[in-house]
Amino acid sequence: MKTSKITRFMDRHMKIIYMTPCILFLIVMVVFPLLYTFRLSFFDWGMSTVTEPEFIGLKNYSELLHDQYFISSIWITLKYSLISVILEVLIGIILALMLNRRKLFMRNVFKTVMLIPMSMTPVAVGMIWKLLMDPSIGLFNYGLKLMGLPASEWIFGSTTVIRSLIMIDVWEWSPMVALIVLAGLSGIDEDIYEAATMDGAGYLQKTFRITLPLSLNVILVAALLRLIDALKTFDIIYSTTQGGPAFQSQTINIYSYLYGFQYYKYGYASASMILFLMLVLVVTGIVMYIRTKVVVDR
Repeated sequence: MKTSKITRFMDRHMKIIYMTPCILFLIVMVVFPLLYTFRLSFFDWGMSTVTEPEFIGLKNYSELLHDQYFISSIWITLKYSLISVILEVLIGIILALMLNRRKLFMRNVFKTVMLIPMSMTPVAVGMIWKLLMDPSIGLFNYGLKLMGLPASEWIFGSTTVIRSLIMIDVWEWSPMVALIVLAGLSGIDEDIYEAATMDGAGYLQKTFRITLPLSLNVILVAALLRLIDALKTFDIIYSTTQGGPAFQSQTINIYSYLYGFQYYKYGYASASMILFLMLVLVVTGIVMYIRTKVVVDR
């Protein structure tokens, strides 16, 4: 009797039962830390067991908005993320178009090789590129010297550090965009291309009037995924520059990390992360709105 009641209960609530572990995981790993961080942003606390957290209201937020280094970190974050994503999308589309050609020699080998940058540990990637860009013993400056070009400071120069970090990010993540776009290209009906060929359309005409318009939704999804990930980049930057030189690569993530785990101003760091979350939501919302408008218009 009891067994039948349990069975009927499970049958009626099967969806909820299966979803419960996922909901509990989200509460423990996402919702609770977010709410705790939001609460902590209103306090002044150095993680001391002697001094209790002091409630200071919106003081942390006020100081952040008047801190030139925080404002600078916002612009550095946006500059790094937007330029990286734009280049990755452009390069990813080009790679996807090349790999979509059936007659390409060693096509599957190229697709496999493209997975290598994404599969590498970000810290290891950062250390490898740091050695390559070393002004004294780096391979890049050695190559420039052989070509008779002046050496560059790369990530060690205040004027070249962002460009160098963008180069690293583009190298690592352009293949991901390419594979996502390639998956979208494979879903386009071949009959459309055959009809266009019969009408006399060339490769460029088919690319710009058929391939890219029909893949626009997939391209925007890939750009959105990369933009969210680029905005929260930490490991590559910290392993190469740690925000330097002269704070020229100090993104919001680096800024918050320094104040939280080196200066032990946890309330201040929490406030900066809440503002960063708001920034990510705004940027993501803009991209999703553009994507929705494009899909509806089409």
